[in-house]
Amino acid sequence: MSSFDRRTLLMLPLALAACGFTPVYGTGGNAQALRGQVLVDAPINRDSFLLVQNLEQRLGRASAARYALALDLNVAEEGLAVTRQNVTARINLVGTASYALRDLTTGNVVHSGSVENFTGYSTTGSTVETLAAERDARARLMTILADQITTRLYAVADLPAA
Repeated sequence: MSSFDRRTLLMLPLALAACGFTPVYGTGGNAQALRGQVLVDAPINRDSFLLVQNLEQRLGRASAARYALALDLNVAEEGLAVTRQNVTARINLVGTASYALRDLTTGNVVHSGSVENFTGYSTTGSTVETLAAERDARARLMTILADQITTRLYAVADLPAA
């Protein structure tokens, strides 16, 4: 029979605080330092529009920006499943987004990196169904990439408090 000690669980927040852990959404966390402070590059196509839209939802739209976020987005299609008639039945969309967060006052890059992920869609339906599936897959991919970029900015960027 195992004995579960609740006191150990209650001590976990104290142990994390002692090692310098600060919640990203807590007071003074990186989420507050970036909220409404990041001017994201203007979109150039539908995919980049969706990526910028998702980033602005997470980071807040910049009113008086302190940082600029440069993006380089690449989406490639990969055929996965092929029928006996040599028709592609499933396509993967592989997205790669490189980014650089620059301090507008100094011009220095505060953090940069690259994220990659994928989504897929089926091409076995009608033309309208396939186009809708592709559009939805692209929207999901941009949401995933925005989440990854935001997570990296919150977790890795060593930003001074605003």
